Amino acid sequence: MDRSNAGLLLGLLLLQFNRCLALGGGDAAEGGGVFPVVVSTWPFREAVRAAWEVVAAGSTGGSAVDAIVAGCSACEVLRCDGTVGPGGSPDENGETTLDALIMNGTTMEIGAVASMRYVKDGIKAAKLVMEHTGHTLLVGEKATAFAISMGLAGPTNLSSPESIEKWSNWRQNHCQPNFWKNVVPAGNCGPYYPINVNPVHRTIGEIQGWLQSGNLLEPTDSHLKSVINRHNHDTISMAVIDKMGHVAVGTSTNGATFKIPGRVGDGPIPGSSAYGDDEVGACGATGDGDIMMRFLPCYQVVESMRRGMEPRDAAMDAISRISRKYPDFVGALFAVNNKGVHAGACHGWTFQYSVRNSSMEDVEVITVTP
Repeated sequence: MDRSNAGLLLGLLLLQFNRCLALGGGDAAEGGGVFPVVVSTWPFREAVRAAWEVVAAGSTGGSAVDAIVAGCSACEVLRCDGTVGPGGSPDENGETTLDALIMNGTTMEIGAVASMRYVKDGIKAAKLVMEHTGHTLLVGEKATAFAISMGLAGPTNLSSPESIEKWSNWRQNHCQPNFWKNVVPAGNCGPYYPINVNPVHRTIGEIQGWLQSGNLLEPTDSHLKSVINRHNHDTISMAVIDKMGHVAVGTSTNGATFKIPGRVGDGPIPGSSAYGDDEVGACGATGDGDIMMRFLPCYQVVESMRRGMEPRDAAMDAISRISRKYPDFVGALFAVNNKGVHAGACHGWTFQYSVRNSSMEDVEVITVTP
């Protein structure tokens, strides 16, 4: 072998060696660490531990996708914050439904379910959509039928004594606050009609109901502010990078408390609640999904990191883009790049996210101020 060929071979070997260091190590400074890594919205320590047990097992570890299922499933069983899994967040009819998403950052395949009734395993149903269909999203009762046909338990009542009590108390408070705007109610709890509908076309009883209720909803969404907080408007959004450097993300939620039946938030929407790509990293989101899904913030974060932004800058940029249009919105993001460096950004509340990597003895919770 001549000297020029030997030099070329040495250069290729060094390039491959450096690539392996990047995949297996990562920057240990400022939110960094070595793979595997698990990141989740909020102090959902048990969910992160469940994912960690999968992804850190053995010499090669489990897959990022399997770890996402384990972590989100743990939160569904624990009913994290009352906003994940069955038994929480009743809609206007008192029913709990589930939304979930899973994404494989290696293949870019996605499975999701939305407004799913009578099946308690949201993330497992989403994985079945990804694995056994050519679709991305199944909704409503058809999602339920699919999940049961694929072997998940059901039909199951997703309500709980706590969710029914919450709903009953809300009804006694004349169904306030709620997510309607620019409408008038016939009676204390609807049905609702647009303000500009000619009352001549309504019955005398309905008109009397409007007048007696004193409950005309003005054309503003300021009344929604009291609805949105961590314990009634939240999601677990999780990202995992396994020992092979593969990325997966997932979400699970029972949606917004007292939502209008049929409402789907950002939880099962790719690029909004979560997004991941092996080549770049991942993002997870939580907050007012009806606002955040208009901006696909997690897609923006990943693409910003692809262009060279650090995770913190990418997350702050995405949050700022939303807050410029909606100064009163409530939400947060975490970002993790394919070196394992992670950061968060938030608006309207103090945000916490949980993380574990191989340099940590247990889950750590990071607090992010607005």
